[in-house]
Amino acid sequence: MMFRGSSFAPSFSRASPLFSFFTKIPLHLKFQNNLRNIRHSFIHYENCNLFPKSVCNIQAYRFPMERVSRFCSITLSATPLDHRSSAFVSDNRISNNARKKARRDSPEGVLRSKLDMCSKHCNVVEALRLYDEARSKGIELNQHHYNVLLYLCSSGSSVESSDDDVKASNLQLKRGFEIFQQMIISKVSPNEATFTNVARLAVAMDDPEMAFYLVKQMKDSGIPPRLRSYGPALFGFCEKGMADRAYEVDADMAENGVIPEEPELSALLKLSADVKREDKVYELLHRLRATVRQVTESTFEIIEGWFNSEDASKIGEVKWDVSKVKEGIIRGGGGWHGQGWLGSGQWNVVKTQINEKGVCNSCGEKLVCIDIDPSETENFATSLTNLACKREVKSDFVRFQEWLQQHGPFDAVIDGANIGLVTQKEFNFYQLNTVVSKLRQLSPSKRLPLIILHRSRVNGGPAQKPNNKKLLEFWKNSGALYATPSGSNDDWYWLYAAVSYNCLLVTNDEMRDHLFQLLGTSFFPRWKEKHQVRLSVSRSGISLRMPPPYSIVIQESENGGWHVPTISGDDLETPRQWLCATRARNNLHPL
Repeated sequence: MMFRGSSFAPSFSRASPLFSFFTKIPLHLKFQNNLRNIRHSFIHYENCNLFPKSVCNIQAYRFPMERVSRFCSITLSATPLDHRSSAFVSDNRISNNARKKARRDSPEGVLRSKLDMCSKHCNVVEALRLYDEARSKGIELNQHHYNVLLYLCSSGSSVESSDDDVKASNLQLKRGFEIFQQMIISKVSPNEATFTNVARLAVAMDDPEMAFYLVKQMKDSGIPPRLRSYGPALFGFCEKGMADRAYEVDADMAENGVIPEEPELSALLKLSADVKREDKVYELLHRLRATVRQVTESTFEIIEGWFNSEDASKIGEVKWDVSKVKEGIIRGGGGWHGQGWLGSGQWNVVKTQINEKGVCNSCGEKLVCIDIDPSETENFATSLTNLACKREVKSDFVRFQEWLQQHGPFDAVIDGANIGLVTQKEFNFYQLNTVVSKLRQLSPSKRLPLIILHRSRVNGGPAQKPNNKKLLEFWKNSGALYATPSGSNDDWYWLYAAVSYNCLLVTNDEMRDHLFQLLGTSFFPRWKEKHQVRLSVSRSGISLRMPPPYSIVIQESENGGWHVPTISGDDLETPRQWLCATRARNNLHPL
């Protein structure tokens, strides 16, 4: 039965435990235009036995259409508004602070604070108690209150170890839907977080169809879905082995510009291997290559399991056109051809390492160094400039750019603070100078590298020692030292300089913190791989570890072999582990 004014036209099964519930909840965001229909829809809800108790006494829970401020009773100054006296400004500031305090101390504010603490400590039982107490006292809940409650109900049901835990989990899920129902009745507009949390509730109730339907409803409501919005439906379908529906979610993500990350691609890869869709396995390996590059241990095991499977041994072209394969490699920039599975028979699957020359220790294949389009570097430098000017004092950064134009180009840039502190308790100018000298010897032009140091390193501490003063003066006079201004983050400066000149960057900083996440591009890991030089300090002295002569990314060779790198390892102590999957030479038949 569908109610007049409902926006639902569900595609999910009527056998779904959530069908009768959701067909009674129209998710309109413009509540004022649908108030009559919404109330009409819930007249019949008391007869629904999905929840342990009725929550539909709408008459006893009325809300005013316009909220009246009741947070502050402080009288404002009688000074006329057109007379901007200091007394008025002071009183106004006090009044604003008082309003904020009143909001925090109001029943709604106290409830928010307590629910946030429940969320921090994952205490769903206390959160539900606070919800029931607030309802009994007539406290008006807002979007944030409801979202915290829905989040706790949807996330606190994942661990089940006994019959009592299962019962508690089921009750928790039902309470979650009850809270969502009340949110709609109360005309509180849902947002992306609301839909996502309810989708998680649906999947916990073993209904990924409903989770996917909620994503579609979100789009119809004008709310752009995010990656986490699709997660419940995608993972739900994958767990149930519903490949076609999982691929449909994946296609919907692509249509809406949502890019899956490793967990989503890994789940699709495992599903495709389980249902013997070798074409999808091939496609997903290339998607991992393009977006993830190196994989975590769990994805590594899925890929290893696929190549060791009987299904993998049965697929592959017995004969293929070598020219087409080579054309594919050139077109793709190297490291893959995209022509499908090549060869026949069992795969030889080995965990191995790649030596310093880029040769696989198992099969002897030499991995390639994949080129970067110069236009990508230029675009990245532009976006980096825009971000830096937003995060730094713009005039300071523009002054740095002008300085670079006068003193550049450089063959290498040094993150001075990082290099001077490697294995040191106090900043070591001798260590920094040793690196400068080594880079100068490596430079084709024999010029000094650019040293980026914060002004405090240049003016204080060890910099005051006579030998260090002379060294700093020499670098400055040679146009090789730039002191970043007070209050700045020198990371922006050395990164911009290295990208602008497309030169070596010497730092042991792995560049994984928030600043580098702001860059939000797949280009940066590729650039870093080809340009970062690391420093090693041992008893034998200081040595530089140059960028590898090959790309650390999933690679597909001309003869159909695969090399898959893990995300861990490859520091100065631990070699990176690779998966090498090849076929016997006598099973390869290129034309």
